[in-house]
Amino acid sequence: MSEGQDTVWGADLELGIGTWAWGDRWFWQYGSSYTEADVEAAFRASLEGGVHLFDTAELYGWGTSEKLLGRFLADTGRPVQVIAKFLPVPWRLTRGSLLRALRASLERLGLEHVDLYLVHHPWPPVSVETWMEALADAVEAGLARHVGISNYNLARMERAQEALARRGVPLAANQVQYSLLHRAPERNGLLAACQARGVRLIAYSPLGQGLLTGKYTPEDPPPGVRRWIYGRDRLERVQSLVGLLRAIGEAHSKTPVQVALNWTIAKGTLPIPGAKDRRQAEENAGAAGWRLTDDEVDRLDAASTNL
Repeated sequence: MSEGQDTVWGADLELGIGTWAWGDRWFWQYGSSYTEADVEAAFRASLEGGVHLFDTAELYGWGTSEKLLGRFLADTGRPVQVIAKFLPVPWRLTRGSLLRALRASLERLGLEHVDLYLVHHPWPPVSVETWMEALADAVEAGLARHVGISNYNLARMERAQEALARRGVPLAANQVQYSLLHRAPERNGLLAACQARGVRLIAYSPLGQGLLTGKYTPEDPPPGVRRWIYGRDRLERVQSLVGLLRAIGEAHSKTPVQVALNWTIAKGTLPIPGAKDRRQAEENAGAAGWRLTDDEVDRLDAASTNL
């Protein structure tokens, strides 16, 4: 890490909770296999387990995730940090559209500001620099304490950091997909660049959208859209890795979920696994506060190389 590591956003955080599933009916079947009461229990169990960071977005359930989180926040007296995201759909063409979207998110959340506000994707036609100007505006307006990006590759991240620096605003984070099943940030240099530049890499889908939990097999695939996306062949190839996660976990009295999440922590990233109920939240929380050995990390690296 570069000088000033202690000032990197989230340096004191090991784990957060992603709320994509809170209100999403299409991909996660919200309202069918789990309910508002379940995700509220996940929220409370996360706080009880020492996890106080929640990641949401206007896209998740088209605002439902933000509304649910806002209701839960209103009923807790504990300190909580919130990440929200702006969706740069093609009809949003001006800097002002980001501020309007942020204010709408804050209204749904019942907050005066968020701790971290991200541009969700680097979609055209608006330039990277334009959205970074808008993020700097959000900081100056007191609507976001810190700002960052999501799904930006190395070249776009460098442009984003330079544009924000011209306004005197640090690039706090880049949120990308990262797990034992998706190690592209290691291979394309993004993880190393984040660490060198003082940008926190936030790992979404750190459990491979459920494939690393040990819950699913070729005979018992995940429900809904995920069944179609992954297919039997991928589930078969993942089983050996899940077996290693289970074996390593036994040495630490941990589950495959907790080992897979701890691997991302050991890599210097901040994972934000989802939690749809109390059990999942409690299991996630058990991924923090301990460390895999270097040898265990190396074994998991080797086992996941071809996956």
